[in-house]
Amino acid sequence: MVDIIRGKSNKPISSEKLANYFEDRSDIEGRLYIGYPIIGTSEGGFPIDALLVSKQHGIIIFHIVEGINHDIDVEEIQDDCYTKMESKLKLHKDLNERRNLVVKISVVTYAPAWEKKKENISEDYPILINQNDLQIFIDETEKWTKNNYFNILNSVIEDITTIRKSHSRNYIKKEDSRGAKLKHLEDSIANLDRDQSRAVIETVEGVQRIRGLAGSGKTIVLALKVAYLHATNPDLDIAVTFYTRSLKDQFKDLINRFTFEKTNREPNWEKVKVIHSWGSPKENGIYYQFCQKHNVEYLDFNSAKAITYSHENEFEVVCQKALNQVNNFQEYYDVILIDEAQDLSEYFIRLCYSILKKPKRLVYAYDELQNLNEKSMKSPEILFGSDIHGNPQVKLENVKGKPQQDIILDTCYRNSRPILTSAHALGFGIYREQGLISMFDQKELWFEIGYENISNEGLEEGKNVYLARTEKTSPSFLESHSPIEDLIQFKTFNNNQEQIEWLVSQIKTNLEEDELKCSDIMVIHPEATTLRNKVGKARDLLFQQRINSNIAGVTSSRDTFFQNDAIIFTSIFRAKGNEAAMIYLINAQECFAGNQLVKKRNILFTAMTRSKAWLRVIGYGSDMKSLEQEFDRIKEHNFILNFKYPTASQREQLKLVNRDISSPKQRTVIKLERDLKSIIDSAEKGDINKDELPPQLKELIEKFKNVF
Repeated sequence: MVDIIRGKSNKPISSEKLANYFEDRSDIEGRLYIGYPIIGTSEGGFPIDALLVSKQHGIIIFHIVEGINHDIDVEEIQDDCYTKMESKLKLHKDLNERRNLVVKISVVTYAPAWEKKKENISEDYPILINQNDLQIFIDETEKWTKNNYFNILNSVIEDITTIRKSHSRNYIKKEDSRGAKLKHLEDSIANLDRDQSRAVIETVEGVQRIRGLAGSGKTIVLALKVAYLHATNPDLDIAVTFYTRSLKDQFKDLINRFTFEKTNREPNWEKVKVIHSWGSPKENGIYYQFCQKHNVEYLDFNSAKAITYSHENEFEVVCQKALNQVNNFQEYYDVILIDEAQDLSEYFIRLCYSILKKPKRLVYAYDELQNLNEKSMKSPEILFGSDIHGNPQVKLENVKGKPQQDIILDTCYRNSRPILTSAHALGFGIYREQGLISMFDQKELWFEIGYENISNEGLEEGKNVYLARTEKTSPSFLESHSPIEDLIQFKTFNNNQEQIEWLVSQIKTNLEEDELKCSDIMVIHPEATTLRNKVGKARDLLFQQRINSNIAGVTSSRDTFFQNDAIIFTSIFRAKGNEAAMIYLINAQECFAGNQLVKKRNILFTAMTRSKAWLRVIGYGSDMKSLEQEFDRIKEHNFILNFKYPTASQREQLKLVNRDISSPKQRTVIKLERDLKSIIDSAEKGDINKDELPPQLKELIEKFKNVF
């Protein structure tokens, strides 16, 4: 089967006829790209009208003619297409055997509006007019005998090789070290899948939504999309925005490399803005820029805190306030792409929509399961509101033969099956003794994120279900490099000192024996407010071992995350959007129980899904032991989710049980919880003597220590 990926084309009628032909060919395995790729040359970007990459025929380049104009130098155009494609492919040694390419390149002109072929054209420059011509040409094209190179070829066409170039591991000496395994793993993730390619190349004249799991490639897809849009139309004013500050450098690096591949030039940063969602007078942001252009009051974080009732909706309040103060919106961007939309206010998304020029090209990507604010993404009809007639301003529909408006990326290329299913099980509380914590409102979402029901019964409310990942959505190569016992570990220690000493010894082994780099390791602590204090001892011990470390955004730049010579310690809010081979989630006991349990389990889920190879979830105390036992039940079920699917009324009750406490009460409860934890920890470490505490306080601690 041929997957059709429709990019921007100024020859739409003829291109669609070509696409229709290949949609009917079931005997060819590959992809037909319309308006893609764009090849970087010394003169800039060279666009290819259409390209077939198949296991049967290698590469066939289509020069497409729209209309009946015969005044076209077919020979020169076909020669240009051939030489530029050959030059691109020859740069990649994996596609060469000595001096020869391992793939055959064919070039043809497709002119369906012509009545007859142009005269005086050599047979070496074929021209196809009708379906019969296409049939004969394809069938007579020399078969590709070295199609074991198919994945590498696709990787080069899609420019994914530019990512692999930046992760060179030439220093590897041991055949079976973690570093060697990681190199093979990174080489295996060589291609965009069909949905990712569609998300990159297919551009909607309006709103496009991209939904995907952690590790499904949303950030890379958005960076590639920016590069593609910039290469095809350099006059567009494009902005890409995000929640996590450390994504800024990552986006700039990816966009720069992808654009260079397509145009042989760096992006015009006057036209492409990599810009944070909030911003400030010192650093531009979408919200700050909106306030400046519309002459409304800008509120920074501290000012926003003063007018809000909790510590989690400041940005929502300021965006709503700014929108309500403007009647006539200035429109100054042609395209806005939003990453991590699940963590940004609905009013921010509306704000972005309001400043777009027609046809309002907005691309927003999100993973609702990584939502750290306990809010659900609303449907587009509600999210973007209604017009003066009461009709939705945005309604997404996928129409065959048109660019897709709603794209789901269901394959996870980061987390192995054991890690991902464990993260989902713990996040929802599938095997929690006290019962579920939360659940999808729509059961179909389980299938959309890549699970299949392996029981004989359907996914019916009130009945047992058995959900498992598929080979497509969780490729086996992500877990086959290491035993499951090494892929994921939960460990409980007696106290914090034991936890820290074990952490430091493991990191030392990772660097000295496992052939991992500092940038392959991430240490995550659940709570941002206590991060600096909680990781201080571990950083001191690492320093004694001559291992440098940083606290993300505190002892290093807010916009830089990894460094080659330092281990990164981070809270979950800065970890989001980043990944590492080895993840250490410390103090995981804080995610087991207590107030705001949905949020705590979301933190646990998000931290676990940062891992692209190995995961260590560690902590101490009774809560950590209970969390480890919950994970043991996941292992006993062979990483299959088995639970009784809650009814609609039960799901509603779950929302009530786990709802947010009203804000003033919430702050009081959280403060009491932290104070009690601090007293208990100090007593257990011997800093204070339990017997010296007042009797009432000892009674209170005994009463509540099992709750918190």
